[in-house]
Formats: sequence, structure tokens, C-alpha cells
Amino acid sequence: MARTGTRRRGQVRPRTAGALASVAVLLAVTGCGAADMTKQASPYANAQGSKTVTLSVQSWVGAQANVAVATYLLEHELGYRVDTVQIDEVPAWDALSQGRVDAILEDWGHPEQEQRYIEDKKTITPGGGLGVTGHIGWFVPTYFAKQHPDVTDWRNLNKYADQFRTPESGGKGQLLDGSPSYVTNDKALVANLKLDYQVVFSGSEAAQITQIKQFAKEKKPFLTYWYTPQWLFQKVPMTEVKLPEYKEGCDADAKKVACAYPHTPLQKYLNADFAEKGGGAATLLKNFRWTTEAQNEVALMIAEQKLTPEEAAEKWVGANEPTWRKWLPKS
Repeated sequence: MARTGTRRRGQVRPRTAGALASVAVLLAVTGCGAADMTKQASPYANAQGSKTVTLSVQSWVGAQANVAVATYLLEHELGYRVDTVQIDEVPAWDALSQGRVDAILEDWGHPEQEQRYIEDKKTITPGGGLGVTGHIGWFVPTYFAKQHPDVTDWRNLNKYADQFRTPESGGKGQLLDGSPSYVTNDKALVANLKLDYQVVFSGSEAAQITQIKQFAKEKKPFLTYWYTPQWLFQKVPMTEVKLPEYKEGCDADAKKVACAYPHTPLQKYLNADFAEKGGGAATLLKNFRWTTEAQNEVALMIAEQKLTPEEAAEKWVGANEPTWRKWLPKS
């Protein structure tokens, strides 16, 4: 997640529909931890004379929603064959730079990679804003916040540590995180704000969602690291805990962080050669821009209603032609 505007969301989830079967071979090497995609190419990346596009799909369902809709339009409106590759965020930049993938559709800010690949090497080019602003924070269930309004101020968290305790938190309050591979500031925040809490990793976004839903079903109090946009808020209303105000540079030193996470306008990035020579596909991806509500709508269909990404995309596309029609290249 976010550090100096950077977030990484770790483990893989089921691939976006429309991906070709051979990508399963790639998933075997990307299943746990960060894969080195500088050595693993899509079988269709840079295929000469073929009308193909390779998209990086990140592990969280909102990113899957972006790729699902883009894939559907590329295939059904423009006649492209689309391949998707699941990969952690930082290796995805390496893959994009080398043309192993053509585009990343949701990035939460990676200053080091932006400097290296956009400014210095010029192998990646910005693809414009996604239209969605992301934010990471600490949240409690709204039913608990209504009973204890002061819990939404971080200075009162120690008062409630006993109520947030779990068998996994070692006698302290539990701060529930996702995968250990996520980049977060939470351990530093707990230490620097002198909070009587233990960061407990659930293992993945899916496992964290399962735990949150179980807590909510039993109406138990919990404190969790979470983010917007995310469809789960529609099922489990949560209220953000106010951390010390975020100011530019307050998270520059990862060990000294004692401030909130920033609000980050999410961005798209394209391989520089693809951006120049990718024709209608590059045009569509540059023009792709939708709302938080639209992303959540598709994500909810995938994660909660159990539609395949392709089915969810088809349903959204069928109901929103005025929106996506503007993304297509002018004939």
C-alpha cells in the first residue's frame, strides 16, 4: 500500500476473463511473492504483425474491474486479442519498461520507478488519470463508531485496545492488515504513535475480506487497514480513524512515519513504444477514464455476485455506452 505515495497490494487473484489459456503458465511463477517479470514475458507481447495487447492486472478486485472492461472493449469493439498477466506492482514497472506488458491501468504512485523509467530511460509514458482517487487508512465498523464516537480519533485508540484484542494479537489490540507483501506504514505508525496494538497479517485481500465480514456478522469490534475505492464498504459500512494529518514528505522516511496516508489520484502507464505505435488500442487505454462508482459497480459484480470478469464487463458495457463510446478511437 502507500508509502511516499506508493502502494503495493501483493498476492494474485483469479485472472481477468479474456486472458488466453497459456497465461496459466505465467501464473505459476507469479502466484506467491514478487515475480521477476523482466524474465517472464507474455507469449503475445511484442508479437509482430498480430493485433494483440498485453495488460498487467493487479491483485485487487478494483484493478481487475479496470482490466475486465478494457479487455472487453478491446476484444469486442476493436478486434484485439488481449492477454493479461498478474504481477506485483514494482515488478510490473520493470515488465512495462521492457515491453513484456503494454499497460498498467491502475497505479497508486511509484516515484522511484517514475523517475527511472519515465524521466531517465523514457521507456514508459504516462497514460493519463484513471478518474479514481485512492486512499488508504485505518477503519472501524460503523456500528462500533456509532457506539463509541471518540474511537475515530487515533489518540483514543489505546482506550479501546482491549476490545480489539484477538488470539493473534498477543495481548494487544489487533490492527488487521492484508498480505505481508503489501507495502504499508502500519508497523511504523503503531510504534511512532505509541499505540498498544499489533499488526496482524491476514495473508491476502480475500482473506482480509473474509475476516472483516465475519467480524461484522458477529457485530464484533475491529480495526483494519483498508482502502477506497473498495466494494466492501457497500456490504460492511466502515468509518475511518483520523490519523495525524498527512503533509507532503511526512512519509519520506519509512521508519519515522507518524502521519496519515495520502489521497492519490490513480494513474495509467503505457510502454513508450506501445503508446506511440499501439494504434487504436493505445488510444482506448489512454482515453479510459471512469468513476469510483463505476469501478465499484463492476468490482462488486466480480467479488460478491460471482460474475466472471467478462460477464461483469459485458453487463457494465451494455448499460453505459455513452461513457465508453468516448474512449474509442475516432474512425
